[in-house]
Amino acid sequence: MSNKIALVTGAGKGIGYEVARQLGEQGMTVLVSTRTKGDAGEAAGRLQAQGIKAVGVELEVTNKEHIAALAKWIGEEYGKLDILVNNAGIWAESTGAEGAFETTFEVNTFAPYHITEALLPLLLKSNAGRIVNQSSALGSIQFQLSNELAQRIATPAYAASKAALNMLTVYWANKYANTNLKINTVHPGLVKTRMGGDKAELSPEEGAKTAVRYATLAEDGPTGGFFYMEDRLPW
Repeated sequence: MSNKIALVTGAGKGIGYEVARQLGEQGMTVLVSTRTKGDAGEAAGRLQAQGIKAVGVELEVTNKEHIAALAKWIGEEYGKLDILVNNAGIWAESTGAEGAFETTFEVNTFAPYHITEALLPLLLKSNAGRIVNQSSALGSIQFQLSNELAQRIATPAYAASKAALNMLTVYWANKYANTNLKINTVHPGLVKTRMGGDKAELSPEEGAKTAVRYATLAEDGPTGGFFYMEDRLPW
């Protein structure tokens, strides 16, 4: 893993920070992206203090100029990208803010699309490229039809944006089926973060494990699936 380069979006805290930490513990260089240079540097510094090769990078995920600049820099600095974890997400409806529906889709669906498309040329240069899209069981149509908890807590923009992200996962997996890329979407579980709340059952460390698992898949691992740990989830 020592020559691998991983980018984790929304990695300043919570699940994203834990994904970066756990990937870094495996010896790879982790690009820790947050909305500002200061926050990215601070998060990377905390990881460096633990002996992890971490580099803070600025990425406001809805800013196309940031995306283009980061893709250019990664290409010039490393010449490839081995792992992309699209972790940044938002549940804007919980704030009651005006335009929450649009904002949710911009962050949860449009941003991963534009980031992934910009970085695909670098991921294809890896001999084992991996893309992990951090989704949610609330984006499962089957869960919405059959699971009482999902029906009770789901909101339209969040659930629909994650369902759309799941579809992008399948689209990319089909398109790049004959390459070294493996592209999957994962559910972290109900995690104690600002989004999940204090009553959630999992710590961020536990919630990061599924993303890390599918970011480091072996050559014979699956692609185009929706998972929580080793379990395949329904679309």
